[in-house]
Amino acid sequence: MFEAMAFYFFSAVTIVMFWITVTSKNALYSMSALAAGMIMISGFFFLLDADFLGVVQIIVYTGAVMALYAFGMMFFDTTREVKENIRAPKLVFLLSGMTALLLVIAFVAPIVGDHIEALYPMVEGVENPQAVGIVLFTKYLVPFEVAAVMLLVAMIAGIILAGKKMDESLTLKIDDEFQEKGVQ
Repeated sequence: MFEAMAFYFFSAVTIVMFWITVTSKNALYSMSALAAGMIMISGFFFLLDADFLGVVQIIVYTGAVMALYAFGMMFFDTTREVKENIRAPKLVFLLSGMTALLLVIAFVAPIVGDHIEALYPMVEGVENPQAVGIVLFTKYLVPFEVAAVMLLVAMIAGIILAGKKMDESLTLKIDDEFQEKGVQ
């Protein structure tokens, strides 16, 4: 029961985050939603008792999106378009609190549960990296490949975003400013 509720929660939030990523006109909102979607994907790995892959998802893929976020902050002046207008701050606070509570329940319930048993027990005589490789390329191959495709989509989106405003040469603009000031 718990696993089904957590799965639907992570599914809904992941779909919403990636929908925001695709439809948002603000680069900061898109990159923030992309990072949140990648974190939510790691929740699926934690639900499947693949803690190693969940941590790798957070570190590698979300780290790559955060690097994209940093480059987006450097290349684009996206903060000029941001005008926060929260019409119902109590509703935002309530939804944020409920989301935080659901996340805490989702991560604490498996630890507290008594009836949890391993579906894929450790193979005798196999070291930990080998066991991770065996399980990764058998049971968790599809989620791992989906995460890799999402990273590819994020990389292509970053290239497209960076290429849109590169029509004007930045070095020529800086040279023009220096010539106006009389600096050689």
